[in-house]
Amino acid sequence: METFNNKLEEEEIITKKEANKENPFKPTAAFVGASWSALLIGTIGFCVGLWNATMQLNEKGYYFTILLFGLFSVISVQKSVRDKAEGLPVTELYYALSWFATMATLLLLTVGLWNTDLTLSEKGFYAMAFTLSMFAAIAVQKNTRDTKLVSKS
Repeated sequence: METFNNKLEEEEIITKKEANKENPFKPTAAFVGASWSALLIGTIGFCVGLWNATMQLNEKGYYFTILLFGLFSVISVQKSVRDKAEGLPVTELYYALSWFATMATLLLLTVGLWNTDLTLSEKGFYAMAFTLSMFAAIAVQKNTRDTKLVSKS
């Protein structure tokens, strides 16, 4: 009888620990806030840099389009990689196109910055703002997906 009571007490302790423990997949508020802040800082910084640049309007449009295309492509890559990891069906064509679009944005930005008449510090600013925006977009998408996953369970 004593063994049975000990077993019940152990199960009760485990249940209490599980009830108090946060879901390990749920992103913390600090990480969610940092991700959104990084996305806004990178994207707004890139756009403010374009606004203040002395380049022609068509060149500004080129870099702005690359930013938008890049944001979409990295979110698409993150979604398709995550879907595959969770066993959800993803066509190989979509998966390959997502990666191709991401690589194309990086190549287009690199070629554009290489051939422009900007100072090295300006080129570095655009490269870093673009990189920050891409990384932050992936983090925001991951946080959104994780939060949705946790709220379902």
